[in-house]
Amino acid sequence: MPEYNCNTFKALTFFDITHEFSNSKRTPRTYLEECLNQITSKDGEIKAFVTSQPETARKLADESTKRWANGQQLSAIDGLPIGIKDLLETRDMPTEMGCEAYEGYFTGNDNAMVSALRDAGAVIVGKTVTAELGGSHPGPTKNPFDLDRTPGGSSSGSAAAVAARMLPVAIGSQVAGSIIRPAGYCGNFALKPSQGGLHRGERQTTSMSTHGPHAGSIEDMWLVAIEIAKRTGGDPNFTGLQGPSKLPTSIKPGRLIFLETEGWDIVGNKTKEAFLRLLAQFENNGVTIVKRSMSELVEQLEQKVSHAGDIANSITGWENHWTYGNLVNKSPNKVSQRLKDSLSLAEAMTPEDYSKNLLLREYAREAHKRVSTLADGMITLSCPGPAPIWNADDDKSHFVKRPTGDPAFNFATSILGAPCVTIPMLSVDNLPVGIQIIGQREQDYFATQLAKWTYENISSVSVT
Repeated sequence: MPEYNCNTFKALTFFDITHEFSNSKRTPRTYLEECLNQITSKDGEIKAFVTSQPETARKLADESTKRWANGQQLSAIDGLPIGIKDLLETRDMPTEMGCEAYEGYFTGNDNAMVSALRDAGAVIVGKTVTAELGGSHPGPTKNPFDLDRTPGGSSSGSAAAVAARMLPVAIGSQVAGSIIRPAGYCGNFALKPSQGGLHRGERQTTSMSTHGPHAGSIEDMWLVAIEIAKRTGGDPNFTGLQGPSKLPTSIKPGRLIFLETEGWDIVGNKTKEAFLRLLAQFENNGVTIVKRSMSELVEQLEQKVSHAGDIANSITGWENHWTYGNLVNKSPNKVSQRLKDSLSLAEAMTPEDYSKNLLLREYAREAHKRVSTLADGMITLSCPGPAPIWNADDDKSHFVKRPTGDPAFNFATSILGAPCVTIPMLSVDNLPVGIQIIGQREQDYFATQLAKWTYENISSVSVT
């Protein structure tokens, strides 16, 4: 039986209670204690955290309480309890990256995003579980809506911590589908920013990786993202995330492109029914849904992203294979067979293979630019359906191909470098399934505004 009913579930939020901090009806410290109580109650079975630092968090919350009492808060997220995916360095906690080879690895450094959050007064509660090195080999985290199911990967702990009401926000990262898919499985809001929109700090090796927030509300999602961007800007040679430092406003789309991607062919009947009913609501509200059959430009884009998974995996495998090769050579018994198998595929590539895939990625990006005149944005599913059941590999000689779920709906936006916002709009067999609103590059705020209108004006669809 599901742990929660996603049709009645209410996530933990922060933006809508901060007015209580100024009149002392509530304080950042009391809010933190609510989070810590939930972590104590639920994390034994959910396993969202690798490590936590409650006493340090209490000290930070007390400092925030004083600032709010004196009207000297550092930002709109001062006092916000937050989790950090255990791929990002933290000066006061180990960074083990879900990999036995990095057990106890302590750099003493802060990732750029972590530094920005500290400067904004956020309260870092702990490190959340990641799949091994941000790849496909899963950690121990369970999906709060059904403990037999994966929370998705690789941002499994961040998605589950928000879904279990342990935190209002947690930071994830994505190369292929690691922000949007787990958020879709766990009923989160989440932003995968435009490529390079939030500074990745030490994590610059992979050309398609991005960092972004999972949240219980679209407002908290945006406030965290923009407060980080104000302090870090974007990656080297990229324009940072742009937009106001206030709560996002809604904008009704006039036209949205329905992007099938390579994922549409694997969607189950119930999920497909739910999504098509959702699209019908847009049309009933005067929003034109542009399908591939209606536009040659959309058809060209669909064709360019029809093998996005192969493109993404090839590019990422090539870019990582020296790092992974060194790791396997040094610690062969402390990395998974999944990682070794993916390394073998990458080592079989040539520089010409890599160049070809870069060119295919660029062709897709050019096709995406061309559809900008047709619609305000694009819409599609965040995941092919509810989170799949996952306990373990039954046969150790034959691994489940996608233990954290299929990223088929995420590969396209990853190779496009496009911003996307996932929102919890569908329920299939009482389990959450997200949809994503996709914008043109550097239009993150506009995509957020479209997503906010969608959440406020389109009714959620449930199919059982």
